[in-house]
Amino acid sequence: MSRWLLRCLLLCCLALLAGCPKSASKGSALDEAQYSYSAAIRWGDFEGAWNLVDPEVRKEHPLTDIDFSRYKQVQISSYRDSGGTTLGNGEVVRDIEIGVINRNTLAERTVRYRERWRYDEPSRSWWLVSGLPDLWGE
Repeated sequence: MSRWLLRCLLLCCLALLAGCPKSASKGSALDEAQYSYSAAIRWGDFEGAWNLVDPEVRKEHPLTDIDFSRYKQVQISSYRDSGGTTLGNGEVVRDIEIGVINRNTLAERTVRYRERWRYDEPSRSWWLVSGLPDLWGE
């Protein structure tokens, strides 16, 4: 009798596991991507943040070593999410305030930036389509 009960229990567990989602939901995947991106920006890892930019955007607007060296001239003192909006076309926008310190002058200022994220169904990942923030107001 106990062997039969054990088999039934095992089959029930396998059936439950088969019904579990195999990947994160779109919402949690977006949270993970935005957290990784904001952490990279906060720590000054602009090369790492660049890896979360949409590959098509990277191909159309490549950054040079000189571009990356400009980012080394600043230190990020804050990164604040001011709220976001879900667009109907599988995109999400998020308004950000970034505290930026010029390493040469030690002057601090605040830069407003709007992130735009796009969900890519084939890769099941979110990509930043707005590119890295313009910290120089150009």
